[in-house]
Amino acid sequence: MAVLGGDQYGWALLTSWVLTVAYQTVFFCVAATFKFDKVTDFAGGTNFVAVALVSLFFGGLQSARQIVVTVLVCTWGARLSLFLLFRILLWGEDRRFDDKRDNLFTFAAFWIFQAVWVWTVTIPVVVLNGGGGAGGAGDSLGALDYIGWVIWGAGFFVEVTSDFQKLAFKRDPANSGKWCNVGLWFYSRHPNYFGEILLWWGVLLACYGGFSGANPGVYILGALSPLFLTSLLLFVSGLPLLEQSADKKHGGKEEYREYKQRTSPLVILPPTMYKRLPKWVKTYLLFELPLYDNMGDVILQEQMVNE
Repeated sequence: MAVLGGDQYGWALLTSWVLTVAYQTVFFCVAATFKFDKVTDFAGGTNFVAVALVSLFFGGLQSARQIVVTVLVCTWGARLSLFLLFRILLWGEDRRFDDKRDNLFTFAAFWIFQAVWVWTVTIPVVVLNGGGGAGGAGDSLGALDYIGWVIWGAGFFVEVTSDFQKLAFKRDPANSGKWCNVGLWFYSRHPNYFGEILLWWGVLLACYGGFSGANPGVYILGALSPLFLTSLLLFVSGLPLLEQSADKKHGGKEEYREYKQRTSPLVILPPTMYKRLPKWVKTYLLFELPLYDNMGDVILQEQMVNE
């Protein structure tokens, strides 16, 4: 742990890993035994709460900075886990596991990845809380703290608002077979993910306010949290899967194609502005990646059906 500049950080990270693995293992055993999907996302969100609280209470120092950051992480984790639990109870089975429930190893792989997700994303708060007062965790609050809190607040508002807007949209029978394009979804195809990414960058900045005097490696390690989350949502389990699903369901509809052309994939922007932007701006600055374009497959399928 020399790169971190102190054994206290290494012990804090090791403790959070052991806690996370144990936490996920308990819920995995329940889910695998009863083939029960409804605790999966709940286990993920509440694990954030557990890690944040344990790192705070056993870290050796409870400064104002640490308490605020812990409250932010716990608020996000509790809200997300309860929302997702309510949603799965409402909808029934989680279709993500239709091809995994009967294969123990495939099912376990998901839970292992969830443990890695929780541990990696909680790194900044664990380092802040678990450093035993190292660095500047107990220093007076400064600009980075306030900026981080504001960014977290903006991201939290966007994520919560968009989640409930989509839930209300899908619960309305009149919207059956339609894609959500109301509220924040009019300005972004995935505003909930934009909010989640934004708030975790805010958490990092707030934690950076307590890293003063720490080894540079601590800053780099902390940045893994939002970088991992952003990469996960942009390239792996977030936008790619949902864009593919939406294109498959609605790609044959002209209205949907127009919606996709004028609506930013992530960042919230007015459609009239987004539609007029140069292609390179959309691709490299606003993440309109070729990975999200499945229209060619949809058109090919239509041609095969017509033939």
